[in-house]
Amino acid sequence: MQSTARNQLGGGEAVSFYRRRLMAGAAIFLGSFSAIPTVAMAQEAPAAAAESDDDEDTILITGSRILRDGSEAPTPVSVISSAEINAEAPANIADFVNTLPSVNGSQTPISNSGSLSNGQSGISALNLRSLGQARTLVLLDGQRSVGSTSSGLVDINTFPQALIERVEVVTGGASSVYGSDAVAGVVNFILKKDFTGVEASYEYGVTTYSDVPNHLVQLTGGTDFADGRGHIVVSGEYFHQTGEPRNDRDWNQSGYFQIENPAYTPTNGLPARIVQSGIGSSNFTPGGLIVSGPFQGTYFGTTDLGTGLASLGQLNYGQVSGQWMIGGDYEYASLGHAGSNSLANDEERIGIFGRASYEFSPALEIFAQASYNRFEGESFYQQTPTTNYTIQMDNAFLPPEFVAMVDAYNAGLGPGEDPITSITIGTSNAGVSAAGGSNTREVTRFVAGAKGFFGVGGVDVDWDLYFQHGETSTDEMLVNTWQVARIDAMTDAVYDGANIVCRVNVDADPSNDLPGCIPINRIGVGGVTQEALDFLFEVFPSRQQEIKQDVFAINFSTNDLFSTWAGPVSFAIGGEYREDSVDGYVDPINFERFLYGNYRVTTGGVKVKEAYAEALVPLGLGLEFNGAVRLTDYSLSGTVTTWKAGLIWQPIDDIRLRGTLSRDIRAPNLLELFDAGTARTNSVNVPLPGGGVRAEQFVQNLTGNTMLDPETAETLGLGVIFTPDFLPGFTASVDYFDIDITGAISFVSAQQTIDLCFDLNQQEFCDNINYVPGSTTDIDTIDLSPVNFSSQTTRGFDFEASYRAPVGPGMLTLRGLATYTIENVTDNGFEGGIDDSAGVNWSGIPSLVYRVSAGYAFESGFSVILVGRGFGDGVYDNDFIECASGCPADDPVAHTINENDIDGILYVDTNFTYDFTLAGVEAQALFSVKNVFDRDPVLVGNGPSGNNTPAYPQTSRGLYDTLGRTFRLGLNVRY
Repeated sequence: MQSTARNQLGGGEAVSFYRRRLMAGAAIFLGSFSAIPTVAMAQEAPAAAAESDDDEDTILITGSRILRDGSEAPTPVSVISSAEINAEAPANIADFVNTLPSVNGSQTPISNSGSLSNGQSGISALNLRSLGQARTLVLLDGQRSVGSTSSGLVDINTFPQALIERVEVVTGGASSVYGSDAVAGVVNFILKKDFTGVEASYEYGVTTYSDVPNHLVQLTGGTDFADGRGHIVVSGEYFHQTGEPRNDRDWNQSGYFQIENPAYTPTNGLPARIVQSGIGSSNFTPGGLIVSGPFQGTYFGTTDLGTGLASLGQLNYGQVSGQWMIGGDYEYASLGHAGSNSLANDEERIGIFGRASYEFSPALEIFAQASYNRFEGESFYQQTPTTNYTIQMDNAFLPPEFVAMVDAYNAGLGPGEDPITSITIGTSNAGVSAAGGSNTREVTRFVAGAKGFFGVGGVDVDWDLYFQHGETSTDEMLVNTWQVARIDAMTDAVYDGANIVCRVNVDADPSNDLPGCIPINRIGVGGVTQEALDFLFEVFPSRQQEIKQDVFAINFSTNDLFSTWAGPVSFAIGGEYREDSVDGYVDPINFERFLYGNYRVTTGGVKVKEAYAEALVPLGLGLEFNGAVRLTDYSLSGTVTTWKAGLIWQPIDDIRLRGTLSRDIRAPNLLELFDAGTARTNSVNVPLPGGGVRAEQFVQNLTGNTMLDPETAETLGLGVIFTPDFLPGFTASVDYFDIDITGAISFVSAQQTIDLCFDLNQQEFCDNINYVPGSTTDIDTIDLSPVNFSSQTTRGFDFEASYRAPVGPGMLTLRGLATYTIENVTDNGFEGGIDDSAGVNWSGIPSLVYRVSAGYAFESGFSVILVGRGFGDGVYDNDFIECASGCPADDPVAHTINENDIDGILYVDTNFTYDFTLAGVEAQALFSVKNVFDRDPVLVGNGPSGNNTPAYPQTSRGLYDTLGRTFRLGLNVRY
């Protein structure tokens, strides 16, 4: 039996984009609405707006520049209040926001612990719609914030968590309102700028395994001055977490991976790939494994502390497939390397925020704010393996027993046969600490501005302007990674007659001397000395970078420009000027090749000028038109125009319909434009003639491209909101989204380059593969560069429902959010380059992601919230064909595989709070449990390439909870 998970998509290419999108979207929307259960609803602002102190206030809702009543938001906006955030007591704001269905799978310090050379380790960056972090615009009070990396990622943990009033998530294109990057949407963090009083809190968190303890301390104060015309607020926070350098959870011990089936042939009907447990490395052991020649399979075991020499053993090979094997001594071979990627990072964060405002008159208010954030973090990438490494037979650390075996072998050779003078080994380098990253980031932001109103020609105009200067200073350093030439010299140890020394210091060539060289014993387990490690890591790769952003923006708006037969017309106009730049420094030592790091300075800058206009026009009969246009001029990428056009129709009080078409953009970021070519070490699987693969270690060389154009997206959104009069407090909504990106900026990965060259014979990719001098098979480097070559389309539904009502002696609150993704298709324009990641629980996005909560607040001050969050079942790949026998011949895209299903999961969280007063001071005690039932993550077979794969969690760590049950205790006091 065989099955395929591939979605078959229809055509319609001859129809114009707008007609096709409108007709298809309307058909899907109307046809599906009747089948949607009422518990799964979409995103809407009114639920949160109803919780405000004054529902009649005119406020600015994210997604528009026009001031309106919050219950009439012109675009889909999901609003999360501070009360909802605080009730769950997240260790940081990112932990909470990432539970929202629309941002599921965003980047976190747990998922990016291997992001060493690009400096992203420790970043929390949001990823709406799984379109990529770069396509989600993150704002603070509607203003841009300087990125924490040269790729423009904004670390949301730099925002003052104690002052967050609400989070507004716009799940749709908003470039005509906010400019570049708002392709997937906008996440806007709104602050409590009028906070008054003093508030202090302390929280402690720990897992059920008594690890990853963390502490969060916050102190906030605010007061009026000048008879209430001025206001000042300050806030500070400190967070510390002790990480877990390895992942030794029980679920991570089964050797569960995805590999090329060693028993597969094109004609035997077996699947080409298999996923199962009992798999480990075949090309190295902790103390070294001979991988070729007559002594293949001999490994060096424990080192005798008295002699400094290793024991010998013979590896029991299982079924070998490239770098992998099934069964045999797979556990021993992988010992120390498997699970060596950090379970959780060491983190220390300090944040300080201050804001002062002064109202000269109701028509003029000025403000200034400043913030400083410092992050220090360390994570470990992997216990670094070395493969296909040459050891000379006169190496002083080789056991005499083994040398005698080789001598005996050489003595038995016949005429013309070459004697063994060296061996080739693979080792996971037991005794050498796991490589990792130690990053320090300082983000400083200053904002000054003013707002007010004036009248002209009988029209009241609101205005605001601000200037922002932001700087990020980074100190990126790799730990426990070595300079290739240095470790080579240290490993090549010989006797000088009485002592063990580095050969380079006693050979006949004085030009290769390495002063102070300490020999290192990598033959066996337990022979590496601290003296050798100190010399090995005496030099290390590092980079200092400075990222700057200056923004000036001004906006004017009115709710009564003029009136039509249906009512007043609202109008907004404004402009923005922005400069982004990056520069830095690396020590020249970085130019001498390291295994990881090899930092280069990214240097460059861009300037952006923008102007926009937006209008809201009532048309009568409950219809409103909302339109906007924005003209943007980039110093490098030219001039582009973005726009949106939408209709809102409220035929009756209970139902409101909306639809929007927009054109959105994302300009290339500083890294995509100016990356100087930082090199990264990894491995790829190279196909062999006749079947099978060989693992090849290489250096990836990714450089920027200043010829990139902005990518464009056409977006359709259709929605319905239901607020029945017969059920006060209930709101439900459904929104359909369809985003089509063209000219998307991306690059073909190293493994894709290999596949396109060797499997599909595309010469342009073969040209990017560089071989070791003198060889036509040993890969040295693979060159990569971003281009505007791909497209991406995603379609689906957002659902939300909420209900709030007094029940018994308290208040009941129910809320549900879900996102169902129909497709998320990327097409890189090359043969076999179409990939649908919707429903891919391996490396994509689950089709269904949901979050439901039920809360009850007693009048006594005790509250409880129960949260269920999770996602549905998925597959490894929508193109894969699952079969056990009778499989068709394998295809480079539609691989056959024995297991293509990956289970979804449901997590349950509980949160308890108790409000009380003690000696006139308001206080709140909290206790929360995340993943109450301590559910292990579903095992996911990663592979089949990458020398780091065995070190990583044996699951999809961006989706599943890898920590297990966690507890948080806290106390908050306010005066």
